[in-house]
Amino acid sequence: MAWRQFIGIENPQNHAPESDLMKLVLRTLLLLALAALLPAQQSAVPGKEWERWPNPEAAGYSSKRLEAVRGWLQSLPTTAMMVAVDGKSLFEYGDLSHLSYLASVRKSILAMLYGNYVERGVIDLDKTLKEIGLNDIQGLQSRELEATVEHLISARSGVYHPASNPGDNTDSAPPRNSQRPGAYYLYNNWDFNAAGAAFENLTGIDIHDAVEKDLARPIGMQDFDRSKQQKSGDPKRSQHMAYHMWLSTRDMARIGLLMQREGDWGGKQVIPRAWARRIISLVTPFADMNPPSLRSTGQPSRWGYGYMWWVWDAPANASGAFRGAYTGMGAIGQYITVLPQLNMVIAHKTDPAGRRAVNSLDYMATLHMLIASRCQGPCQ
Repeated sequence: MAWRQFIGIENPQNHAPESDLMKLVLRTLLLLALAALLPAQQSAVPGKEWERWPNPEAAGYSSKRLEAVRGWLQSLPTTAMMVAVDGKSLFEYGDLSHLSYLASVRKSILAMLYGNYVERGVIDLDKTLKEIGLNDIQGLQSRELEATVEHLISARSGVYHPASNPGDNTDSAPPRNSQRPGAYYLYNNWDFNAAGAAFENLTGIDIHDAVEKDLARPIGMQDFDRSKQQKSGDPKRSQHMAYHMWLSTRDMARIGLLMQREGDWGGKQVIPRAWARRIISLVTPFADMNPPSLRSTGQPSRWGYGYMWWVWDAPANASGAFRGAYTGMGAIGQYITVLPQLNMVIAHKTDPAGRRAVNSLDYMATLHMLIASRCQGPCQ
């Protein structure tokens, strides 16, 4: 009887029949088994301020090695970097509150914005440009008009119309009308700007208003300033403007953490979980990247492409810190990188006004140094 009393099934005044006892035991075992299948509860998301680890060793990292990372950053044009592990700030460098230009990281944020509207049926990814009435100056050709919204957000439209802004690979584009939609990847600003136009046309919401309403407020961005967000581009080249964004480094880290948590922010699903997973799934493998220089053996990394996020494409049996990794990348050295194996988010900034870039090789070296700063045993 003592073991029954210990698990709270029976007391001396209330003797349960043996069959009821067995039912309770089986139900308890079933609940324990189900609980084991559920994901571990994640640590709290930041409130008004980021919570900081008391020291790197408390998170399993070496203070000495992270100081070496700091020295490395001082040799680069890096203006700010923040590293979060398990939702807490582990490493900070530079002015994390300064607002600056995100460059092409804007595209990764647009991909996130799409989610709620796709889930509600406001945006149909299978609609063609012709069906949604999206065209451009001098007109698109009939084959180009068959590209879908999904082709735009995966950079596979086959539309090589001039973009309103530079900073892509259109110099390496095939001839107009030579590729059917969906068949050929090219990092092409026309696709990304048109994806912004499609978002606004189908939702009736300005992209920057959507950033404020759907992201900045729900995740408590500390420095978001709607007045800083603006479009730009050459309307003589294309009617679809680039939707540039200015965020602080610590707010970029919030974006990364939201993605790491698959759209969940403190129990609220800010982005549909299925969509957060979908946009970082591999659409274009590393071996299919264009131009061919992007897939050469001399590349310092193996990034393929999803929906406006770069996705790590390692062999299927590969393990290690980069397994499942993904990143937003912007010119001059803007990055939001997530390493799910380490529960790590990295937000990295340079000031485009200085025009000095942190190139991809130096940034990858930074990531490897961060990974190497983990303690392999008890931290000393």
